[in-house]
Amino acid sequence: MNVAVILAGGKGDRFGTHLPKQFAKLSGKPIIEYTIDKFVNYSKIDKVIIVINPKWKNLLSKIVKKYLYKKTIEVIEGGVDRFSSTFNAIKYLENNLNDNDNIIIHDAVRPFINYKILDDCIEKLNIYNAIDTAIDSTDTLIKVNKNKIIDMPNRVLFKRGQTPQCFKFHIIKKAYYKANQNNTFTCDCGVVFNVLKEPIYVVQGSEYNIKITYPLDIFIAEKLIQMGINNSVDLNSINLQQLQNKNILIFGNSSGIGKSIEYIARKYNANVVGISRNSGVDITNINQINQFLKKKNLKFDIVFVTAGILIKKKFDNLEIDEITKQININYIGSINVARAIKPYLKNNSNLIFFASSSYTKGRSEYSIYSSSKSAIVNFTQALAEEWTEDNIKVNCVSPQRTLTPMRLKNFKDDNIEELLLPDEVAMKSLQLGLSNFSGLILDIKKKL
Repeated sequence: MNVAVILAGGKGDRFGTHLPKQFAKLSGKPIIEYTIDKFVNYSKIDKVIIVINPKWKNLLSKIVKKYLYKKTIEVIEGGVDRFSSTFNAIKYLENNLNDNDNIIIHDAVRPFINYKILDDCIEKLNIYNAIDTAIDSTDTLIKVNKNKIIDMPNRVLFKRGQTPQCFKFHIIKKAYYKANQNNTFTCDCGVVFNVLKEPIYVVQGSEYNIKITYPLDIFIAEKLIQMGINNSVDLNSINLQQLQNKNILIFGNSSGIGKSIEYIARKYNANVVGISRNSGVDITNINQINQFLKKKNLKFDIVFVTAGILIKKKFDNLEIDEITKQININYIGSINVARAIKPYLKNNSNLIFFASSSYTKGRSEYSIYSSSKSAIVNFTQALAEEWTEDNIKVNCVSPQRTLTPMRLKNFKDDNIEELLLPDEVAMKSLQLGLSNFSGLILDIKKKL
């Protein structure tokens, strides 16, 4: 039997929030949910034990509920430190496991564990009693005393430890009972190695298997999700046949990406409503939006806000009306849609805004456009958190340069072969609309 023990007892003191870091949101989901998802969906795991601080047990139980139909998950209380939490799990399991059963211990805040690592760990447990996961050290190592270097060891001999750490149950149990009077260890392999002198085999970890410890790590983790590093984030697996009979609303369907979304959605037999300034609805005017929605009186599954404008000029040469027009269409328009649309959204619906790859950095000659797209990203993430309780998902698509009329008008020297096609962006956007993500900023890049 293979039993996963997820250690989630941390208080998050270094994270600077009222909730422990394992409950911080990544693209609309708590970090621990990604970790649970990995082990629940891994076929070689028979049971999952989650060790949690008693204060947060009820909060965790709400997350666990959705997975109970897939696999046995048990939540137990942790101790005052990592040693005590692991020991609690061992004592909880000792009447239910055989000596040669495997226990796989993993940090709740390492959500990017991959199945190759788990495969390697379980395979090596057929040979060894203890397994660690580690990656090479790429930095020069120095030994310091009173801020002075006293040694520079060969980094080839050193690795950076990760989790999971895996053991035959009889070994980890024996080590912890023997070490009970000396619980200063910071990892489970440290207990086994120092107390029993048991040989520990090391499997190759991953640079992506990061531990989320500080607020900066959340930013890195969000980027890893956008890159598709987390194999739980796989939009390619979402079949567009699911669009059939879905009610879809597109603000800005007259050209470019919005037009492509409408075409593809209709192809899959969705019920599509497309509006734009050409059809008499200007998103900078909330009264027009309200009047339109009231007249249609429909509940929507997915709403896209693709309307946008770019005026490519140096800031000093922009007229005030050119500045306000870009802000009003690119940013205020999305706010207006959000203010008006909520009563017309179904349960578990998806509101999707559009940014641009330029949101990451202000660009010369389109300062207003890039800054307004940056605002959309922040607005998306904030709204996603606020509307979680309403069971409404909010996401944002951020495509690289795309072959649209707006792009061709402003960048006449573009190499067309290097541009994304509107249909490519539309397909990913529709898959995102069918997904369970919220707060995701989906970067779409041209495949080379």
